[in-house]
Amino acid sequence: MSARLHAWFHRRIALGATLLGRRETALAHWRAARRWRPADPGPPAAIAHLLASAGRRDEAIAALQASLALDAGQAAGWFNLGFLQQAQGEHAAALASFDRALALDPGLDRAWYGKALSLIGLGRVPEAIPALRRNTELQPMSPYGWYQLAHAHVRAGEPEKARRVIQRLAGFEPQVARQLERETGLQPARRGAEALGGGLDRSPTP
Repeated sequence: MSARLHAWFHRRIALGATLLGRRETALAHWRAARRWRPADPGPPAAIAHLLASAGRRDEAIAALQASLALDAGQAAGWFNLGFLQQAQGEHAAALASFDRALALDPGLDRAWYGKALSLIGLGRVPEAIPALRRNTELQPMSPYGWYQLAHAHVRAGEPEKARRVIQRLAGFEPQVARQLERETGLQPARRGAEALGGGLDRSPTP
């Protein structure tokens, strides 16, 4: 059989083993596929996913880096690398990975969120605020970006902006808004157009 056919054979077994929850078998066959097709970025990316699901982050990071060395045009790959680096507390490395993902796909909302969290982890809270705003523009109905944005405004000494964020969040996630009020000690902003004026970009955020 050709190298391509050998690799295809091992990939098929690896996919089946993954569906059956046989992680070690899947890993063995993905590694075999990689040996037969060393220039293919797919097997190391799949290996990284399996290793990450097993909590083996250092090995998963190395596998992702190998995949990206073969094909640096994978926005999702850079995001996944940043996510794992962030989970390891490697915020500077994660920030660089999220930036690579965003350079390839500026609409990757979760990369904006990850970038913001790494900036916060590095103590660069004012820089995190624009990234969180962009995340909320791309995912206006997700509470995660709004929650972090409110806390970032508080840490940046901007309580009025935080109040407006909490009021916006109260419109679709009142429980999270109340949690933020407790955590920040901020009372709800006044209702009406005056409460929504200024502070944040008007579209699509308040």
